[in-house]
Amino acid sequence: MSNLMEERVLSVRHWTDRLFSFTTTREAGFRFRNGEFTMAGIRVDGRPLLRAYSVASPNYEETLEFYSIKVPNGPLTSRLQHLKEGDTIIVGRKATGTLVIDNLRPGATLYLLATGTGLAPFLSIIRDPETYERFEKIVLVHGCRQVAELAYGESMVAALQDHEFLGDDVKAKLIYYPTVTREPFRHQGRISKLMDSGQLYSDIGLPPLDKSRDRVMLCGSTLMMGDLKSRLAELGFEEGNHGEAGDFVLEKSFAER
Repeated sequence: MSNLMEERVLSVRHWTDRLFSFTTTREAGFRFRNGEFTMAGIRVDGRPLLRAYSVASPNYEETLEFYSIKVPNGPLTSRLQHLKEGDTIIVGRKATGTLVIDNLRPGATLYLLATGTGLAPFLSIIRDPETYERFEKIVLVHGCRQVAELAYGESMVAALQDHEFLGDDVKAKLIYYPTVTREPFRHQGRISKLMDSGQLYSDIGLPPLDKSRDRVMLCGSTLMMGDLKSRLAELGFEEGNHGEAGDFVLEKSFAER
């Protein structure tokens, strides 16, 4: 059996001139845990051209959803951005990744800290009923350069509040905190600076990070993850992985291309 599946594109939506999402069919045998990623892409001259993509849709849905940046002259995304309904995409049969809640120790508050398309794995996690069973509060922080780049996340969170089964938990437990660095907005600044200044905690009405009760997931730019990992280490947070649960986890497997 091939390690690649062929799926049909069901929809494509361009959120900005740099960002788009798309949904595809899902082979019945494809399994993944919320927060994991797989390889996805297209064939070019008969050969697969792939990159790692987190699955933005939850694992109980019958379709797959992905969120992508458009990189000018990027080997894959410069082509992938032209997808249209009915096109064929190839998806890896094996999903993996560290951004799963099983890699975290029990805690009260779960912080999901993302920049850019690093939001994708967290969209599956906030649509997982187990997330709300395990944590009293879930704080989704999404940092972007421009206000328009928040649109995908904002629409997802808004729709989730009306979800037939999760809506009540979402309203009671999920805190969504978008922030922008290059335009005026109600929340402004890099995630690290908002945490250092205490502004983030003041805005959401929660105390500063404490390893005795808080757990953290990181996904985004290499700079952002390195920055926040250092801060968490200073606070005594221990990194988790597949072998041993920790106080925080991050995804190292992505590169924009």
